[in-house]
Amino acid sequence: MSTLTETTSAAGNTGAAPGRPVYRVTGRRVLASEWAKLWSLRSTWITLGLGLLFLVVFGVIASYRFRSMTGSPRMDQEFARSTALSLSLFGANFAQLALGVLGVLVTAGEYSTGMIRSTMAAVPRRLPVLWSKAAVYGLVALVVGTVGAFAAFLVGSRVVSDTSAALTLGHAGVVRGLFGAGLYLGLVGVIGTALGALLRSVAGGITVLVATFMLVPGLASLLPSSWQDDIGPYLPSNAGQAMYALTHDATSLSPGAGLLVFLAWTVLALAGAAHRLRRGDV
Repeated sequence: MSTLTETTSAAGNTGAAPGRPVYRVTGRRVLASEWAKLWSLRSTWITLGLGLLFLVVFGVIASYRFRSMTGSPRMDQEFARSTALSLSLFGANFAQLALGVLGVLVTAGEYSTGMIRSTMAAVPRRLPVLWSKAAVYGLVALVVGTVGAFAAFLVGSRVVSDTSAALTLGHAGVVRGLFGAGLYLGLVGVIGTALGALLRSVAGGITVLVATFMLVPGLASLLPSSWQDDIGPYLPSNAGQAMYALTHDATSLSPGAGLLVFLAWTVLALAGAAHRLRRGDV
């Protein structure tokens, strides 16, 4: 009897059920959790597939259109100055919407389902959740964007190989532009993640994302010319496009400056999301 009493007392002093492991919240485990949640959603596979499809298919279509119109008097002068790089990345404007929308779903989707309560109960410090979501999805969007950019260029460059737009991977600035496009799409995914955490609404996050990258540049064209030259290059979409442009002029940023400006927009979105996540109730 005394032996049984001692064993029971020892088990009670541990503060945990016998045989039950005690888990600590670490950065690696939070990352692993967000990785598992990302790939458990059917929307992840569908939306990433659409983003890759938009990037490759629209790039190839633009290349075939350029080839078919070569030498035609109906070809627009601006379109006639296209290169294999700009043609193959024509689909980046469409891919950014798919990848950005999925970024919104990664965070705002948990608020709509109520799963965010369980997530924050498991990680009380909160901010590691935001950093992990942004890092995991940003890396996935970066890989998808880079693979799509190279695939679109390899196909598109063959289509226009015997035209004035012909370029190869060996030409100066081509590889930099392709990696720049992948980085741009990866950062768009991070911004989408931040908007989802900031607004906590799928509809609201998607609306702001579309307005930022599609509507605002169009509205900026209505401003006086002097204002357009001062404001236009620093808009998120224009700064992002400068990251993968082969050439630039006085009205656009250099690739390095475009990267810095777009990084500043990304940090601003993440800072807003982090502030609300720490101060607001889930």
